[in-house]
Amino acid sequence: MSKFDSIRPYHDSEVHEALQTYYRHPMFQALLQFTFPDKSHREIKEIIDSCQSIYDFQSKVIYRSVHKVMEKSTNGFSTSGFDDLQKGRPYFYLSNHRDIILDTSFINVALYDHDLVMTASAIGDNLVQKPFLLALARLNRSFMVQRSLTPREMLMSSKNLSEYLQFLLYKNQSIWMAQREGRTKDGSDKTQQGVLKMAAMARGNKPVLTYLKELNIRPVAISYEFDPTDILKMPELIAKSEDIAYVKSNNEDFNSILRGALGTKKRIHIAAGKLESSVFDEIDASELSDNDKLQELAKRIDHEIYRIYKLWPSNYVAYDLYHNTDQFAHTYTERDKRSFERRLERRVDPESEVAKENFLLMYANPVINKLKSLEQTT
Repeated sequence: MSKFDSIRPYHDSEVHEALQTYYRHPMFQALLQFTFPDKSHREIKEIIDSCQSIYDFQSKVIYRSVHKVMEKSTNGFSTSGFDDLQKGRPYFYLSNHRDIILDTSFINVALYDHDLVMTASAIGDNLVQKPFLLALARLNRSFMVQRSLTPREMLMSSKNLSEYLQFLLYKNQSIWMAQREGRTKDGSDKTQQGVLKMAAMARGNKPVLTYLKELNIRPVAISYEFDPTDILKMPELIAKSEDIAYVKSNNEDFNSILRGALGTKKRIHIAAGKLESSVFDEIDASELSDNDKLQELAKRIDHEIYRIYKLWPSNYVAYDLYHNTDQFAHTYTERDKRSFERRLERRVDPESEVAKENFLLMYANPVINKLKSLEQTT
């Protein structure tokens, strides 16, 4: 057995058997009917039978599933920066994280459309506790990030995960990971130093920045005009603002997955950024400790994500409403403003200033971060 067996996706040789095992599962049947509404059961089974690898399954099934989600819940999907990437080259995509499943799904659609290497994608093992969900994740080239471990177990797991990332990149496989553990709830995307520290654990005797430069990190920014899970994020945001411990409900993540897939998103944009080699060299040449170097690299990644992040009318309206200004009125129409205000009214108790403030900041923070980032470069 490989030391990666507990976290890896299926090997291609295991795909056909896994598909046969789970083909009749009610959730898999629902996914297939959603994806191929005009095909007969026989035609769908033929498609499944033809899948002999993860790439087959992603390109013949999941790619079409994601397009169905786009058709039913978005008003457009756009990308930027992917034309600058080299075909056949593996990248470590470090991305902001808003939706449990769709972030990486949309990014893989962008990569597929640009004829680039699709990703192996990190997913918390807490999200795939049911056998079917675990199988579906492994069929979609997801690897497990193990949660709920003791400190000693977490250290060993992180080292193993770091070595697996190294293994994937060396075999020409791109990777997607979120810049932080869990989704950003407040709209303020921040790279956690711990993610970079984990990625560097397999470096051996190499200096930490030298090794991370070799991983070919590319910051990615995904932005949704409307976050379909915004209302589900509110209880945690309010609890945090009132310094109250927040405990997830049993089905919270599953409800977020469903609402994220089917809820209205309006427009979506994914931008692939750059992280020049000189950034790593400059930080490495400093007198900082390794931990401070990682913190500085995290700030540079954040700066790039803010630079390439696509701001929508919803973001500008929220900024103006939060600050009681019309600074960005030229970026949206009265219709845009009314649409956002209706969303605010439907999702927030009008008697709760705390709820209103948190909802507005969820959409305004990308503008606030971009403005701060621009100030720092001038």
